[in-house]
Amino acid sequence: MELRMQYATTRDGVRIAFGTAGKGSPLIVRVPSLPFVHSQLEWSQGSEFFDQLAENWTVVQYDPRGTGLSDRDVHEFSMQKRLLDLEAVAGKLGLERFVLHGIGWGGPIAVTYAVQNPDRVSHLILDDTQARTEDFFNVPQMRALDQLTTDWDAFLEYLAFMIYGVGREAARPVVEFFRAGVTQEKATLISAGARQDDVNELLPAISMPTLVLSHSAVSKQYLEAARDMAARIPDARLVMLDGLPTADLAKLIGAIGDLLGTETRAAERARSEGRREESGVRTILFTDMVEHTPMMHRLGDKAGRDVLREHENLTRDILRVHGGSEVKSMGDGFMASFASPAGAVECAITLQRAFEELHHGPGADPDKEPIHIRIGLNASEPIEEGGDLFGATVIMASRIAAHANTGEILASDVVRGLCSGKGFLFADRGENVLRGFEDAVRLFEISWQQ
Repeated sequence: MELRMQYATTRDGVRIAFGTAGKGSPLIVRVPSLPFVHSQLEWSQGSEFFDQLAENWTVVQYDPRGTGLSDRDVHEFSMQKRLLDLEAVAGKLGLERFVLHGIGWGGPIAVTYAVQNPDRVSHLILDDTQARTEDFFNVPQMRALDQLTTDWDAFLEYLAFMIYGVGREAARPVVEFFRAGVTQEKATLISAGARQDDVNELLPAISMPTLVLSHSAVSKQYLEAARDMAARIPDARLVMLDGLPTADLAKLIGAIGDLLGTETRAAERARSEGRREESGVRTILFTDMVEHTPMMHRLGDKAGRDVLREHENLTRDILRVHGGSEVKSMGDGFMASFASPAGAVECAITLQRAFEELHHGPGADPDKEPIHIRIGLNASEPIEEGGDLFGATVIMASRIAAHANTGEILASDVVRGLCSGKGFLFADRGENVLRGFEDAVRLFEISWQQ
């Protein structure tokens, strides 16, 4: 995987090299761990992790000042100066909103930028990092490195062993990469500057959805630091990963996808493979969250996203229980497919009851933003292609959902017929004209209130 390299110039005149890969949305800006950085070389050497990142999203990675292809003739590496590098890249790309991914020593930079620019950072990912960079050097392996910096070759070999668990021969390509990324002189200056980074006081001020990642084989101290950060960042998610940073990729990519609310390509393929075994008549269920757009304007991005996440989690849990296959999520609604018409109706009823219970049941918070949905059901033989479902069956189910009022479940006459004798209560709503269909369609309201 090759990065498309460009340059941005900081406000203090330093040229910063950065590259982009992938075409998906949203865009992720990665803040690499110092001081051994050469983004173009790192990506060109190939990595399953990078391939999966670029397969799912657009990724930007840059070389901080003094490293890689960025200007090397730099002598000041304070937090304030290093923040200018990230600022320049975001400005060059004209980014209004993006995901920020801080790795290792890049974590404090990502935290600081996110707190200072909450309107620009939509999501924050903190990957094998700590709030205070000096704490990295309290790990026994890192304390040993302090004694090796006078012998550069020995230092680099030990670093390769510590990070990747490889011996001298296998470490040669890694050591060459380290050498390409930074000189010994600049590594010493960068290390001295980064060791002053401490964002502990900023953690409670992080306002965007945040994912904290930690690999178990890196260090027990890193695991404890990850737990501490996740506990202090409001509503942060903590995901513990097995092995070294190059391991447990499926879980890592899946965790990022869950944070961003996007299904990964691997999940799409698995879902498509599973659906290829299904054939014949399918019942299609559409949900639509009522007044979604006004809610987002009223609450703002963070609070609105919290409401959407609650809606998504509850919907997915209920789909799973009732045997529904999620076809797609549209942000404010879902499309799902069922082999059993009765299972689809039972799922629709459970969804309405669950959202009603959430806001009006015992112990409900009266100050909590209410979630109201409407649901449409239709059944026939949809067209399947590329892991998605198409055709008049799907379109009609969508139109039926749009025709429903707040808190209603509407179904086509086909669904009513297939559920005959199952104990559901259908109320005839008469002939209805649905957009895109010439003939009127008889709809039925399904009773769900107990």
